[in-house]
Amino acid sequence: MPLTGRAALVAAIGSLPVGILDPGWAGILAVNGPLALACACDFALAAPVRRLVLSRSGDTSTRLGETADVTLTLTNPSRRLLRARLRDAWPPSSWRPGTETDGSRHSVTVPAGERRRVTTRLRPTRRGDRRADRVTIRSYGPLGLFSRQGAHEVPWTVRVLPPFTSRKHLPSRLARLRELDGRTSVLTRGEGTEFDSLREYVPGDDTRSIDWRATARQSTVAVRTWRPERDRHILLVLDTGRTSAGRVGDVPRLDASLDAALLLAALASRAGDRVDLLAYDRRVRALVQGRSAGDVLPSLVNAMATLEPELVETDAHGLTATALRTAPRSSLIVLLTTLDAAPVEQGLLPVLPQLTRRHTVVVASVADPNVARMARARGSVDAVYEAAAAAQAGSERQRTAEQLRRHGVTVVDATPDDLAPALADAYLALKAAGRL
Repeated sequence: MPLTGRAALVAAIGSLPVGILDPGWAGILAVNGPLALACACDFALAAPVRRLVLSRSGDTSTRLGETADVTLTLTNPSRRLLRARLRDAWPPSSWRPGTETDGSRHSVTVPAGERRRVTTRLRPTRRGDRRADRVTIRSYGPLGLFSRQGAHEVPWTVRVLPPFTSRKHLPSRLARLRELDGRTSVLTRGEGTEFDSLREYVPGDDTRSIDWRATARQSTVAVRTWRPERDRHILLVLDTGRTSAGRVGDVPRLDASLDAALLLAALASRAGDRVDLLAYDRRVRALVQGRSAGDVLPSLVNAMATLEPELVETDAHGLTATALRTAPRSSLIVLLTTLDAAPVEQGLLPVLPQLTRRHTVVVASVADPNVARMARARGSVDAVYEAAAAAQAGSERQRTAEQLRRHGVTVVDATPDDLAPALADAYLALKAAGRL
């Protein structure tokens, strides 16, 4: 039996394919025909969602901890005014916890045939690529009783780069580098391997640096000054195996290693050395080679952005073979890895002679500051046990470092905040000693 009157009107409204009826309205519509008619008109006057044209513009990269603005442009080709709420969906790590709702939802009004822009501000909490998900739009009629809803795919990617917090240490290390280079008034005496210039002897100079021929031609004693060699090759090797996933504080050990590698790369490129990068666990995760001094730091930052710890045991033999292929001649190989006893004794030590035979090797590791805190703990039975465990862990770490030093390896073991400047200091010490 066909429906008539009010029942037919309610049934017709209920069958609307894209209408969204607010809770509680169904019962009202069943007894109020004029309101039902108003709702039907409201739905009919809502601008269509499927016909909207969306595009993006804005930032494609940002550093971890900083913001990125992505602009969404909406074009309304219909003849109806668009009154809408939209959600610009991104991965949860694109915002700090609890702020996603404020950052991704917008209200917008677009007259017929016009366009409007809304900006989503991201503040990512993790490195890597953040890709936009769909844009969901809910278009309301003039009374706000009914709405049309639809989604659009509008691709966009923001790459989150390492923060490079250790850049604050770069000016002081560059000053020391200039001192080694002889470009400041404080000249080094008898250091380096390349002859730089002659100057007048001052008390305290190494007598082995006196140039007797130059002295014979003038009335004062002349000494040679030296500067470190340039155009040396430095290979930064990042161990991305399971040990790099261990968290120190609130970040993985890998992040502290990345920061230290960036400071060393910036310093070495200013010194005229060539810097390459190898990230490895059981296969090559990143490889940067042959970059110019001006391009090396952006290339390293871009390659490091997507690196994540892999929960696998690092293949020391494969790492060594790949490093030797990447650095075929005498180089400085900086291995950023762990000093835990088992991985070093079972993995690194057996293959270490292959590296030290031709190259100068530095092993840099992130130390946990909580171990030192635990070692000082006293006052209760639990605290004494913690102190004993910390002392044992520290002793094992020192023993492992000593084993590496007996193979001619320079060891840098420091907390996350101190690792980058300590590694830079080790590099400058090798320069000053003429070993690089």
